[in-house]
Amino acid sequence: MKTVAAARPAIAAVPERRAARPRVLLAATAVVVVLLALPPAFLLIEAYGAGVSTVWHLIFRELTATLLRNSIELGAVVTPLSAVIGTAAAFFVERTELRGRAVWTTLLIMPLAIPDFVVAFGWSSLTNWIEGFRGAVVVMTLALYPLVYLPVAASLRNSDPGQEEVARSLGVGRLATFRRITLGQARGAILGGCLLVVLVLLAEFGAFEIIGFRTFSTEIYIEFNVSFDVPAAAALSLALVALCVLLLLGETFLHGRGRVARAGPLTQRFGRPHRLGAWSVAVIAGLAALVALSVGVPLYAALHWTFGRGGAVVDWSTLVNAFWHTMLYSAPAALLATAMAVPVALLVVRYPGRGNRILERSTYLVLAMPSMIAFSLSYFTGRYVNGFAYQSAPLLMLAYAVLFFPFALVAVRASAARVPAALEEVGRSLGRPRWVVLTRITLPLLAPGLAAAFCLVFLSSVIELTTTLILIPTGSQTLSTEFWSFQQNLAYSQAAPYALAMIVVAAIPAFILGRFFSRTAVSV
Repeated sequence: MKTVAAARPAIAAVPERRAARPRVLLAATAVVVVLLALPPAFLLIEAYGAGVSTVWHLIFRELTATLLRNSIELGAVVTPLSAVIGTAAAFFVERTELRGRAVWTTLLIMPLAIPDFVVAFGWSSLTNWIEGFRGAVVVMTLALYPLVYLPVAASLRNSDPGQEEVARSLGVGRLATFRRITLGQARGAILGGCLLVVLVLLAEFGAFEIIGFRTFSTEIYIEFNVSFDVPAAAALSLALVALCVLLLLGETFLHGRGRVARAGPLTQRFGRPHRLGAWSVAVIAGLAALVALSVGVPLYAALHWTFGRGGAVVDWSTLVNAFWHTMLYSAPAALLATAMAVPVALLVVRYPGRGNRILERSTYLVLAMPSMIAFSLSYFTGRYVNGFAYQSAPLLMLAYAVLFFPFALVAVRASAARVPAALEEVGRSLGRPRWVVLTRITLPLLAPGLAAAFCLVFLSSVIELTTTLILIPTGSQTLSTEFWSFQQNLAYSQAAPYALAMIVVAAIPAFILGRFFSRTAVSV
């Protein structure tokens, strides 16, 4: 799935003196941490049960080296491409006199509403050129560039134009100013977006399965669901987790050397947009081509296979049933993830420190472990509650909430960072209990972030595939599982209506998210 980076406060409203951390806040955060720790705990238990020597041998084998090489090569190509495309698009939309800015913003974030496996389906069903490494690069770049575009656009929108003006007044050229000042201010947002791109790449299953490209996620799923070789799957998962940890450490180090985006945080001032002049036609053509390739091709493919060639024979009762179950599983999961994000976001924002920073960063690991989350929840329910809730709707909802918790934290933290702590302290000084302050002051001010968090998790759950295939209750189907079933049998005309339904359902929350992040300064 596809998302954006966390936000920092636009104004400095946090007093230096801090009260002791509330016990309720710590307890709620501890519960969330325990849930997020279940997948790594499952891996360690399985590794210990299989034996250290066995797991060591499974990790250091030729297959792992091949998957590692595939992942590194793909990330080394897709990430820079996504960074260049996302940053360039953000600059043209936010810093130039481009006409129809609101329309372009909506169109450029629309790939968020299209599942990666639907993008792969659209391209591969129309041409044989999209396959293997080449196909993976094309599909994932077109699907993931919005993860860079959104944070960079918000960063450019809220950065201080005074630094660029000073550079220009000192005789620095436009290109040098752009490279040294503009990109320097957006460095944190670019790195944060690139981190999300890499994590989504490592977690993707459906798109790579369609185009025939082997990664850790495809092999882990096969080892669990086809070969039933749990030790081998656990070994590959440990290698994947280790790779993710290295990426997080590297990004944290690079981000820590970034620059402050606004010299005067109490003053919001916007610079004069750059004139495009003769370049306006080329810029519009480039953006139109990007939208056509990322949104137009998969949408055309879905419409073509649904209504072309005599039209698909759609079983409307099955489609409606799949739609209903998709809503049934996704909406409660979004509510749960949003509720889980509130205490963690407040703890990170109100009580900053290295420990809380590490806690926040560690939540990103679950993004790369959709299979592990599903199997860990199955393992613990079977081991400790005698199989209670196994393959049930509540367990699938919990899996969604855990998997997409980082997305909810992103949005809630964005709003929490903009809520002055002084307002909460005033409520406490008037003798109101913490829960009254929370419900009457904090939560209403967090409302935009809570709505965005719900939309993020809801959208991600609607188009999620791997966890759904593993944990879906017996006899139930969702839009993604029905699509996958027909697509695997090459029944494109039967799969296309479900692809269209997912795009339509996900388009609304994607639009709301675009509106939210267009008003919020973001960086990781």
